[in-house]
Amino acid sequence: MAVETLRGAPKVPDGPDAANGPHVANAPDAANTPNVPGAPGGPAAPDAPVLGESTRLLAELLRQALARQRGAAAVTTPPDVQPLGVHDAFAADREVPRTDTVPVRYYGRHAVVGPLPTPHGTARRPCARCLERRWQAVRSVALREALELGSGTRAAGPSPYVTPFAAEAVAGVIAARLAGGGPDTGAFPAVHLVDLQTLAVRHYPLVPDPECPGCGQPEPDSEEAASLTLKPAPKLRPGGFRVRDLRNYELPVEPYANPVCGSLGPSVVHDVSSTSTSATIGCFSLRSGPYLRETFWGGHADTFADSVRIGVLEGLERYAGMRPRARHAQVHAALDTLRAEGRAVVDPRVCGLYSDAFHRANPRVRPFTPDREIAWVRGWSLRDGHTVLVPEVLTYYHAPGLENRFVQESSNGCASGGALEEAVYFGLMEVVERDAFLLSWYGRAALPEIDPRTSRRPANRQMVDRLEMYGYEARFFDTRITFPIPVVTGVAVRPDGGPGRMCFGAGAGLDPEAALAGALCEIATDAVNLQGRTERDEQRLRAMATDFAKVEALHDHPLAYGIPEMGDHADFLLGTPGSVRPPVRSFDELYGDGPGGRPVLPVSDDLREDLLRCVDAVAAAGFDVVVVDQTMPEQRDLGLTTVSVIVPGLLPIDFGWTRQRALGMPRLRTALREAGLRTADLTDADLNPAPHPFP
Repeated sequence: MAVETLRGAPKVPDGPDAANGPHVANAPDAANTPNVPGAPGGPAAPDAPVLGESTRLLAELLRQALARQRGAAAVTTPPDVQPLGVHDAFAADREVPRTDTVPVRYYGRHAVVGPLPTPHGTARRPCARCLERRWQAVRSVALREALELGSGTRAAGPSPYVTPFAAEAVAGVIAARLAGGGPDTGAFPAVHLVDLQTLAVRHYPLVPDPECPGCGQPEPDSEEAASLTLKPAPKLRPGGFRVRDLRNYELPVEPYANPVCGSLGPSVVHDVSSTSTSATIGCFSLRSGPYLRETFWGGHADTFADSVRIGVLEGLERYAGMRPRARHAQVHAALDTLRAEGRAVVDPRVCGLYSDAFHRANPRVRPFTPDREIAWVRGWSLRDGHTVLVPEVLTYYHAPGLENRFVQESSNGCASGGALEEAVYFGLMEVVERDAFLLSWYGRAALPEIDPRTSRRPANRQMVDRLEMYGYEARFFDTRITFPIPVVTGVAVRPDGGPGRMCFGAGAGLDPEAALAGALCEIATDAVNLQGRTERDEQRLRAMATDFAKVEALHDHPLAYGIPEMGDHADFLLGTPGSVRPPVRSFDELYGDGPGGRPVLPVSDDLREDLLRCVDAVAAAGFDVVVVDQTMPEQRDLGLTTVSVIVPGLLPIDFGWTRQRALGMPRLRTALREAGLRTADLTDADLNPAPHPFP
C-alpha cells in the first residue's frame, strides 16, 4: 500500500495454538525419529497404527454423535476426519480432499471444523486443502522443518482427547452449521476451533490459498492479461493521492492474522513501547529451499486501528509480490533468443547485476548470461504502450528455485491501491525515492536542507518537536536528482553523538509536504528505540563498523548507524560536528518559482493525470516505466490492485554490503553531473565507502 513496515520489529511469536499437543511431537532430527506414513525421507513409523486408530475412533464417534443430534435426518453429510501435523500440506503429491464431506482436522487438544461443503458437492473455495496449508504456514519453525524437510513427526501416544463427550461437541458444531447457523465472517467462510478438553469453540475466517492445488484459480500470463489501460481516477480529497479511504476497505484483521489459519501469520502485535507512533507488526514465513524466510509487515499511523489496517494492506502486498500466485511464467528462454525473435524485453544487465567478486565468493549463485534460459513474465510499458517480457526474479522477489535467482530483489516498486492508477503511482514514487537516496548517499551529494518548521502541516511540526524531546534533531534534505518529483531524505540525529547516533528515512510524491511526512514517519518510529537496540546489540554492530562485509541483512543497514563512529560517513550530508551549517530553506524557497527554487510537476484532481506527468518526466530522461500486475484473487475481491513497477536503469536497493548492484552501474557515476550537482562524472575514489543506511 506504499506504506513502510515497522523496521527492526521483534520476531512475531507463534499463536497460542501453534505448538503441538500431546498426540503429535516435533521431530526435527531425522536420525532419531521414525517417520509417519506419507512423510518423505524414511520408512513407515511403528507408531502409525496409533494415529490411524485415533482417527478411526474420532470419525466413528462423530458419526454416532451426529446420528443423535436433533434433526438428525438433515445431518447426512459425513465427516472427513484427518490429523494435522502428520503430512506436509505443501507437498505436490497430497491428495485433493473430497468436496462432499465436512472436513474435521485435529491436532493436540484441538479439532478444526470446516470449511463446509457446497450444495450438490460442487467445488468449494476455500477448500480443506487450503485449511491444511494455512494451518501449517502458521506453525512453529520446528514443526515446519520436520514436515517440510523430511524428518517427519511421530505420535507420542493415543490421544486422551478423543472421547464421546468431545465428539458430541464437534458434532453439535457440525449440525448447527449445516442447519444454516453460524457467524458472519464477511468475505471469507468460517472454520471452527473446538477445544476437546474444555469444549470452548472459537471461529476464524479462512482465506483461500491462491496456490492451492484443489481450488486455486491461476490466470494465464497472456498478452491480453498483461495489457493495462489507465482510466480516470478522481482523488478522494484535494491534496491527496488516494482514490479510496483506508477505512472503506473490508479489512478485518482476523482472516489475515490468527493462530489457526491466518494468511499473513499467527498474530499482529501492537508495539506499545513506541512513544511516537502506534506501530503494529506481523510476520509470515515462506520456504525457500532449506530455509524459512520471515517477512515482516506492519504500519505506523497515529492509532493502532489505522496501523493494523495499513499493516494488513502491506502484508497482502508483500504476499502478492514475493512469488507469482495469480499468474505463472509461461515463457522460458534466453535473452539472446527473445531478442532474435524481436520480442520486447527488460534486460537484467540494465537493472544491475552482482559483481564478479560476489559470484566468486558465492559459487552457488549462477551469474546471469544472455544465453542462459530463465523464466519471464509479462509486463506493460507505460512509455511505449505495449507488453514487455520481464525476468521473473526481478519482479517476484521470492520466486521459487534458488538456482534461478541470479539476484535477490526486494519489494522496491511494489505497491497496492484502490485502483490501478493509485498502485502504479505509489510504486513509481518508491522506485524514484530509492534511486535518489542511493545516488545521494554513494555520490556524497551535498543536498539543500529543508526547514521542517515551515511545513504547513501541524502534525509534521509537532512530531519534529516530539523527537527533540526524545533527544533527536530531525533534519530533512531535498533529494531531487534527475526528476522534477519531490524526494525527501530524513535523518534523526543525536546532537551529542552518543549510541543510537542517527537513523534515516525517505519519502517521495508530487506533494513535497507529503514526501517529508513519509520520511518523518520512518525516522520517528525508529529513533525512539534506536539507542536501546544499539546498546543491546552493540558488539555485533560495532564489528560492522570495521568490517562492512558483516552488514548482511536488511536490518543491519540502518542499525549500523546507531554506532557513533558510523555516523562519520554521513558528514557529507550533515556536516562535521561543530561546523557551520548552510542555512536551511523553506518549502516555498525550494519548491517555488523564486530564485534558487526548483518547481515540481503540477498536481491535478485526477490521479491518472499526475501519474502520466510522472511517467512523461521519467521517459524524458531516457527511462521506461514497466508495470507487472501482481494482484491476487482475494485482493481483487476487496477492490485492491497490486503492481510491481520497474524502471530499468535506475539504481536498485540491495541489502548486504557484498550485494550492492548500484556500485557497478553507470548511472551512479553520471547522474549527479547530468543533474548539475557535480562538474564531472564520479570516480571510484569519489564514492562513499560505507554501506547505505536505508531502512
